[in-house]
Amino acid sequence: MSEQWIVGVDLGGTTTKLAFIDMKGNILHKWEIVTDNSNEGQYITINIAKAIDHKLAELNEQKSKLIGIGMGAPGPVDYQTGIIRNVVNLGWKDNFPLQESLQSLTDLPVVIENDANCAALGEMWNGAGKGASDLVCVTLGTGVGGGVIANGNIVRGSYGAAGEIGHITSIPFGGAPCNCGKSGCLETIASATGIVRLAKDELSKTEAQGQLADLYAANGMVTAKDVFDCARNGDALAKNIQDDVALHLGMALANIASTLNPEKIVLGGGVSRAGDILLDAVKVNFSMFAFSSVRESTNLTLATLGNDAGVIGAAWLIKNNLNL
Repeated sequence: MSEQWIVGVDLGGTTTKLAFIDMKGNILHKWEIVTDNSNEGQYITINIAKAIDHKLAELNEQKSKLIGIGMGAPGPVDYQTGIIRNVVNLGWKDNFPLQESLQSLTDLPVVIENDANCAALGEMWNGAGKGASDLVCVTLGTGVGGGVIANGNIVRGSYGAAGEIGHITSIPFGGAPCNCGKSGCLETIASATGIVRLAKDELSKTEAQGQLADLYAANGMVTAKDVFDCARNGDALAKNIQDDVALHLGMALANIASTLNPEKIVLGGGVSRAGDILLDAVKVNFSMFAFSSVRESTNLTLATLGNDAGVIGAAWLIKNNLNL
């Protein structure tokens, strides 16, 4: 059994990441394909099945090498049926039978999980959360995702929507609209999209000046990375934006931790690549708002697996489901 592989799949709206992973959570081969969401997403699972077969042929391996497919997908999952309930970016109609579709195309066992939960499982199995059975993982990317692990198990909630950390309300009145239909969500502040929005709001003011303002004037745009790079260089406007992000993120994480008291909170996603300049600022605010016992026992850290967390966590689903 130790020589067999698990397929990890991280399904995204633009690209789909795939990997063959061993029983210890090590990636042996990884690659990406374009997510073709045309014609109501009918080609998505077909293309995944073909990609797995093509990679096996390329490696001169038989399908018997594979014991199953774990997949992280965006949106709430019906865990009894493997149905994706609500889909925004994949073209599928609501309640798409993802597990059934992929199983029929591959003749392999398939387990489906929310993509942010997979990232959390990946960090728990073989990343920054290794050894922790109580863990919260927050992915700061285009949006803000979250995964909560308690006693080694994903907290899913009654409708599969637990861990929607990005949709915690941070600005109760007058906040920016969120794609979820609410306004003032953490995602509108702490995501890459939210940080750019905050920057543009500040840069639109006539008195804006400094390195970030110069970048905006020269390029007509700025990125979240630009904000943190400029803050690192002492730009006052960028530092104010960073402080605003860290305030709301630190407060949200303190409230989560005061409810769950996890051993670790892991920050991942593209925004987390800002590194210590973000983490240290978040820690200051976390300490300010967290209950004292939580402040002393919960450690905030940066994710270590990067974009690999999703496929590794997806593979863990199969290992765990088959009790391997």
